[in-house]
Amino acid sequence: MFKRWLQQTTMATMVALAPLSVMAQETPKQGGDIVVTYKDDITTLDPAIGYDWVNWSMIKSLYSRLMDYAPGTPNPVPSLAESFTVSPDGLTYTFKLHKGVKFSNGREVVASDVKYSIERAVDPKTQGPGAGFFGAIKGFEDETGGKTTTLSGIETPDDSTVIFNLSRPDATFLHVLAINFASVVPKEAVEAAAGDFGKKPVGSGTFILKDWTIGQQLVFERNKDYFVNGVPYIDSFKVEVGQEPLVALLRLQKGEVDIAGDGIPPAKFLEIKNSADGAQMIVDGEQLHTGYITLNTKVKPFDNVKVRQALNMAINKDRITRILNGRATPANQPLPPLMPGYDKSFTGYAYDVAKAKALLAEAGYPDGFETVLYSTNTDPQPRIAQAIQQDLAAVGVKAEVRALAQANVISAGGTEGEAPMIWSGGMAWIADFPDPSNFYGPILGCAGAVPGGWNWSWYCNADLDKRAVAADSMSDPAKAAERTAAWGKIFTDIMADAPWIPVINERRVVAKSLRMGGADNIYIDPTRVINYDAIYVKQ
Repeated sequence: MFKRWLQQTTMATMVALAPLSVMAQETPKQGGDIVVTYKDDITTLDPAIGYDWVNWSMIKSLYSRLMDYAPGTPNPVPSLAESFTVSPDGLTYTFKLHKGVKFSNGREVVASDVKYSIERAVDPKTQGPGAGFFGAIKGFEDETGGKTTTLSGIETPDDSTVIFNLSRPDATFLHVLAINFASVVPKEAVEAAAGDFGKKPVGSGTFILKDWTIGQQLVFERNKDYFVNGVPYIDSFKVEVGQEPLVALLRLQKGEVDIAGDGIPPAKFLEIKNSADGAQMIVDGEQLHTGYITLNTKVKPFDNVKVRQALNMAINKDRITRILNGRATPANQPLPPLMPGYDKSFTGYAYDVAKAKALLAEAGYPDGFETVLYSTNTDPQPRIAQAIQQDLAAVGVKAEVRALAQANVISAGGTEGEAPMIWSGGMAWIADFPDPSNFYGPILGCAGAVPGGWNWSWYCNADLDKRAVAADSMSDPAKAAERTAAWGKIFTDIMADAPWIPVINERRVVAKSLRMGGADNIYIDPTRVINYDAIYVKQ
């Protein structure tokens, strides 16, 4: 029953994921090393904390989780778990672990490590952005409220059994156990690192961190003791940081780089696309993505709903899609078009400068106001921020653009009262898992409006939170359509409060070197990850 429900709720996302997740025709062979580049440095490899485009893939490679995704599909399957069962009422999940799996420090992974890792992710002292994902586990409120440091809903009757007792059915729970925040870590290594575990990671994943030269490179080597035979295919990968995207692209064309992690700069896209090797270099496909501007509801004047609505009318989204060479379409709601629950009939706020000015006047700002717009500093994001700045100026709003490294923007967004507006480009939301709930909890729900969280609007609507819980409690397969409709209405109702300006739904375009085999293997699951397990080079 539960498997059929998963198939029903994820079928619509298959269309979105297929272009970037179909296995290549040639058979991968073991061996080879690749080089990946990024402009920004890596902030952390701690799975309870890391949550950005750059570190997400590396974290996934270093650690194991109870669940993962079947290659080329959005369907969760056992990974560190050998098997699992779900009770008929959907409130109890029992997992049996693979025996003999070892951390990179040589110790065997046991059930208590799973319990500790998830409790650590939920603990407010960790200040991680993923706590809210585990809200259905019994004892969640007690731990997040500081009454305890454990979750009463997780039992470990023996070393190879983990039992989760939920306070309510959660239709997304298997997906939750596949995301990075559910990665299993050894308590002794976390404690030995004394607050620096993000620089001294110990996991049981497909790769092991062998070297990290801050500001220069990270080197990952194949975990020869990984519990699944045959993966990963490559022997190692090196991540070079501090690489400007244009320079990285030139190096890729010369064969010095294999994957340009920041993508193809828009100024070079048509040149690369139309080149003799363009078809082999470009990996292009749909993704479950929405790029948006956050409006901090706890900062004046964005605490005024009319101001937020006015700014939704002020942005010319068509111009932004042109900056991206048409690799995006205008957005009008938080959900991307290929996500179940997307309302095709919803039109949102039309671009209308006159109405925006009138609404600002109604809100008490006839002459506009001054504010700050944060953006990442990797092309084309500063140019898009400048276009937004010009649109705002047209309605009297003077916005100072602060283009910073991604980590600094994330930090500002997660600090209450610091960032009035953020253009999310370069960090825009791609589904952690292919379900509409993922576009709510961490980025629009109350659980994400916490220090270190990703709800940069600091928007918290208690009524919508209750409706979200009710929707996710519909685990009965017969209620799948009802659940999808409930989620869709939540997102269109959010737009009345306008904590965001949904701007674009962008395609994912990646550049790879000609020596790389299997272009379609670069993105293998429904999350924002570069799956290094699936990458291989031609032999």
